[in-house]
Amino acid sequence: MDPSRQRSAAGVFLTAAGALTLMGIITAEALYPNEYSTAINEISDLGQRTADGGILQPSGYIFTTAMVLAGLATITAGSLLLRAACGLVFGWVVLLNGVGTLGVGLFPSSDGGLVHVSFAVTSFVAGGVCGIAGGLSQRGALRWASLTLGVVVLLGLVLFGQHDDGITAGLGVGGAERWIAYPVVLWQVMFGGALMAGSAPATAAGHVH
Repeated sequence: MDPSRQRSAAGVFLTAAGALTLMGIITAEALYPNEYSTAINEISDLGQRTADGGILQPSGYIFTTAMVLAGLATITAGSLLLRAACGLVFGWVVLLNGVGTLGVGLFPSSDGGLVHVSFAVTSFVAGGVCGIAGGLSQRGALRWASLTLGVVVLLGLVLFGQHDDGITAGLGVGGAERWIAYPVVLWQVMFGGALMAGSAPATAAGHVH
């Protein structure tokens, strides 16, 4: 497969990852068997286990499946970008974002403990860096849109870490987390679409302008 087709295929997988994540979360929220608040509850609460150790139905299955598939799709996109010579940093952070997402699905928050948190942080940090690295490899509107989303993610992580003095004070833990997670999803769909359309050209071969 030539580099242009590899970039286009990477775009398909990247866009699919964003769509799977967003629609998986929305569907799991809608079918959550108990009361669920986007302000109070963390996103990963959708994948919690029941008291007897089983997966919370049906939202747990939906969320877990969506995260695993989105993670695998992102890993595939990162691998294709590396093969297409789209820059070592860019390709590896996309792949790392996928590893983090996959880990979130495989290790639920209720029993994953530090492992789950580590994968979630990896996914978020790598997602923010994806926006920065992807933006620096582009020109025009795509450059600034990508950079903006990356900065929002990383800034959100910093403010989230301040707890009561950060954005969690007004938005709640769940609302603040969504200001970190959803910009990553938006970036995946946006940049993936650009790759499919050929709007992220081989200057996106990782060279910074």
